Order: sequence, then structure tokens, then C-alpha cells
Amino acid sequence: MHRYASKFPNSIFTAVILTLILLFNVPSASGAAADLSATYGNRHDLSLKVEIQHAIGKGLDFLQSCQQDGGWWSQSEYPALTALVLTAFAGDPSGFYKKSASKAIDKGYKYILKCQKPDGGIYVAGLANYNTSVSLTALVVARNPAFKPAEEKARRFIIGLQDRKKTNGIKGDNPFYGGIGYGGRYKHSDLSNTMMALEALYFSKYMQQAEKVNPEEDLDWDAAVKFVTRCQNLPDYNDQPWASDDPANRGGFVYFPGNSKAGEMKLPDGRTALRSYGSMSYAGLLSFIYADMDRSDPRIKAAMEWLSNNYSLDENPGLGKQGLFYYYHTMAKALSAADVDTLTLKNGSKLNWRKQLAERLINIQNSNGSWVNENGRWWEKDPVLVTSYSLLALEILWRGL
Repeated sequence: MHRYASKFPNSIFTAVILTLILLFNVPSASGAAADLSATYGNRHDLSLKVEIQHAIGKGLDFLQSCQQDGGWWSQSEYPALTALVLTAFAGDPSGFYKKSASKAIDKGYKYILKCQKPDGGIYVAGLANYNTSVSLTALVVARNPAFKPAEEKARRFIIGLQDRKKTNGIKGDNPFYGGIGYGGRYKHSDLSNTMMALEALYFSKYMQQAEKVNPEEDLDWDAAVKFVTRCQNLPDYNDQPWASDDPANRGGFVYFPGNSKAGEMKLPDGRTALRSYGSMSYAGLLSFIYADMDRSDPRIKAAMEWLSNNYSLDENPGLGKQGLFYYYHTMAKALSAADVDTLTLKNGSKLNWRKQLAERLINIQNSNGSWVNENGRWWEKDPVLVTSYSLLALEILWRGL
């Protein structure tokens, strides 16, 4: 696994011991309790981890109940939705729900593999990169050697989608150079799809190394960084004319060069700025990390400053409730990957973002174990999609506490 893999044990036995310590107030100086206290931190973290694990169990139970006869979840034409569910099961900290759902998981992976095309893509009719990238990640986290041929083909397919001269004639002066889009009728790159592709390629990078593939056949990671940089409001690095250094937007990200889903804003000096927004700013930070950018790079520092200044759990900053759970999910991945334990807000106060996000997700879980957004933008009224986002976030938080 990669550098941020969990260092915590994942057995039900451990969860039971933690619960007993909490219920019976075993002194931390005694043998097992002392060891667990040293490993897991203070008792508040122990309590929160148990609550998170309970929420995860309810969510996984809900997802297991939603599987269709064909092995897919939610919509058969979008294997990414099934892949997100499978990835959530793979991250079950107890291992209990993953084991109890083993038949459902096997059916899900059979459906995913059935969707793979001769060109290596894993899709049905459209959104080729989105479906393939999310599906490749699900295949990798399964750690099943039998999936390796499918993973290799999917990896090559994603690499072939990158906007560059070698694949589709796009040169470095094109603002979309280096990025990856949905594919098909969506002709140009965007930051969300690029991040998902980088994630899948990052987690499957060991294949490139194990097979000793010619580096020229790999993704052009420098070009990918150039595209991501062109999505950031940071004129010192972004060569696009729209990039703004105004305090409200500096360091944050937009959807693709020249376009922000959060719209525009007039600046005091008469210029028009594209508004940075939350979910894409976390996607930008995560993309830089997947590309192994040095954490001291000014682009990462500027991104962290914007995210700290605009931190919110009430909304996806710049978009309100739109894409709120995608925002939560991407926040958990990005801040964990960046090794951020404490956020320093604009007013100077410090907060434990893991604790706050975990408590928010626990408090808004429905009684049947699901989550759903009241705003349906980007499919977030689909309880399967939103529950998967929430579980993946909680599993990251559980490992980080």
C-alpha cells in the first residue's frame, strides 16, 4: 500500500477491547489498556472511533441491501457507482461487514469485469474515464491477483486519455494540455476527472514499476501537474489570463481553465475573477500530492491557505449544498494525504478537522444507515452514491484518529 496506509489493526477483537475499556474505565496503566492507549490516543478518540465504526457498519448494511441481481448498485450503466461501494467495503475497519457481504462483493466485481471493453476501459456507454478510474481503484484495493490483467488494461486505457500531443495532438500551450476529461462527447479535461485518474494511476503505480514499462508509456505526470496548476488561482504559476491573486480566491481551484462551477465575481479594481470553490480546491491539492509534489511547494501552501481560510462543514464553499458529500469525501482524502492533523483558521483558531467531520457525518446519518443530500446536483440524491462517499470519508477518519 501507499505511504498513508493505516497503521492500526483492523480486527473485531480490537474493537471489542476498545469498547470494554470505555465501558468499564480500565486504568490506562494496566497492561493491555496502556498499550492501546499509547496506540490510539486519549479516550475521547477511542469513543469516537467506536462511534465511527458503528456508523460504518450501519452504512455497509444499507449498501448490502441495495445490490441488484446483476451484481451492480444504483445504475447498471455506471460501473463507477458499484466501484465506490466495493471500495467502501474494502475499507471496513472491523472486517466483519466485508466478510458477511463476501458473496455480494464477488458479484460486484464480476459485474465490474464484465463491463471492461477490449480497449481496457471499464464503462458501458459513456463517462469512460470516470467509470474506468473509479473501477480501477476498486480493483486495486481488492488485492486480488486474478484482477491484475484487467487492472493493467484499465491503467493503459486511462493513460491513453491524457490530453497531450502523443494521444490527441494537444500541445503545451493549450490550456487543457496534460489533463483528462470524462471522455466521449465531453471533449476537454477537467480537474475532477483528472484527480480521479491520477488517484487510480497512483494506487496502481506499482504495476508500472513491477513490469518495468517504458516511462514513455506512462502518464506524463509533469504535464498533469501543468494542467492542475492551470486550474489554480495563482498567477505566479498559472499562465492563464483569468488567474487571480485577489484574497478571496488566491490559492483555490476552479473546475477547468476558464470555468468555475462557482461562477464569477467582480473585484474592486474592475477585474472579473473566477471563484475558487471547496471541492475542486481539495481535488487540486490531492492531485498535487498524487503527483508527488514537494509539500513545501508554493502551490500546495497557497492551496492549504485557501482551504483553511474557507473551511466549512455547513456547505461546499462557493457552492452551498451542491456536491456537499463529494466535498466531504475529497476533504478527508486530501487532508489525510497531506498529513494535516490540525487546521488553523482565518481567525487564528485551531481545530481537529477529523473530529469535526466525523461528528458531522455521524449526526446526519439516516436511521436506515444511509446518507443523502437534500440538493440533487451531481447525483447526490442517490443514497448509494452519497452513502459510499460518507463511508469512504469515515473509514479514512477512523484510520487517522
